[in-house]
Amino acid sequence: MRRDATADTAARYAEVRARSEALCAPLAIEDHVVQPVVDVSPPKWHLAHTTWFFEAMLLAHASPGYAPFHPAYGYLFNSYYEGEGERVPRAQRGHLSRPTVAEVLAYRAHVDAAVQAWLATQPPARWLDRLALGLQHEQQHQELLLTDIKAILGHNPLRPAYASADTAAVGLAGEHAPQAAAMGWIEQPGGVVAIGHAGDGFAFDNEGGRHERLLTPFALGDRLVSNAEYTAFIDAGGYQDPRHWHADGWDWLRQNAIAAPMYWFRGEGGAWWHQTLAGPAPLPPHAPVTHVSWYEASAYADWAGARLPTEFEWEAAAGRGMAWGERWEWTASAYAPYPGFRRAEGSVGEYNGKFMVNQQVLRGASFATPPGHQRLTYRNFFQPPLRWQYTGIRLARP
Repeated sequence: MRRDATADTAARYAEVRARSEALCAPLAIEDHVVQPVVDVSPPKWHLAHTTWFFEAMLLAHASPGYAPFHPAYGYLFNSYYEGEGERVPRAQRGHLSRPTVAEVLAYRAHVDAAVQAWLATQPPARWLDRLALGLQHEQQHQELLLTDIKAILGHNPLRPAYASADTAAVGLAGEHAPQAAAMGWIEQPGGVVAIGHAGDGFAFDNEGGRHERLLTPFALGDRLVSNAEYTAFIDAGGYQDPRHWHADGWDWLRQNAIAAPMYWFRGEGGAWWHQTLAGPAPLPPHAPVTHVSWYEASAYADWAGARLPTEFEWEAAAGRGMAWGERWEWTASAYAPYPGFRRAEGSVGEYNGKFMVNQQVLRGASFATPPGHQRLTYRNFFQPPLRWQYTGIRLARP
């Protein structure tokens, strides 16, 4: 490997790692430990877990003589890798008052120094591929950091702000950027289309192998459903009408007393407000509706006389110039392997494959997705009730 390429890799590593810490910079120390719901992890845990990934999945195998920073950190900061042993249950991550934030930052500095020293040895390409996976993994957690921070502060009765709306480092203005008032339709001819990752750039294993799908002609909305349009669904009794809901969704709605998207609340005079990263704000009518579950997205689409697109329709339309990237877009597709999918050997093979059940695919990206982490073939996935991420709705029709 050329030395200039090694230097580029080292710089890339340092840049990605620094961004995670920059995202946490506006927080108080107390904010780093809170876990209001099971789906949310404390920011301190994110900082440590992404570091553990490089330690356990890279340095432990590729750097001879490397010893773990702390013998208990694997138990504390393993997320779901069965091959790496026992771990703190997910719901108990908020119980970890120790190690302190300062100790976690020291852990990060130790592993960063070890990775940079390892890079200076001109390691083989297969381990550089593992490093690239680690950086993509950390970028995933950077988006999770923002959404988890919003949940931590949004569950606080004081409704504190994370940072001001013009904070350039995290680009908060995109949280409520307006769209065009009128929705148009992008007609697509259908036919046989190639789906999945192709080329030399990075992709997760669940994006391959590339294969063909036959699509009938269809049309997609040229923008996402707006807050105003979703408010009309609420005003029309959408949350009280079981005709638009799947049975599981209707049960979820009633059991949890759901009546609006996450973070919406009524302000003075009954107007809708919502919690943002910059604190409470009036609901902007032309911004994309967000923090909706798959159940809500599907019910809205049915009420609107449409449906959700399949992930294959989405990729075909996006590949032909459809604008995307403001919100993760729910699709009608269940998360399943593409033809020819094979798990990698070892613990890293647990990254995606074992989650291919009871999940729905989301496509695109959101304003909170780190720069350079978006990809046309990216397959995000969540369970149907989840809505703490920046999820949105794009309509489809024949």
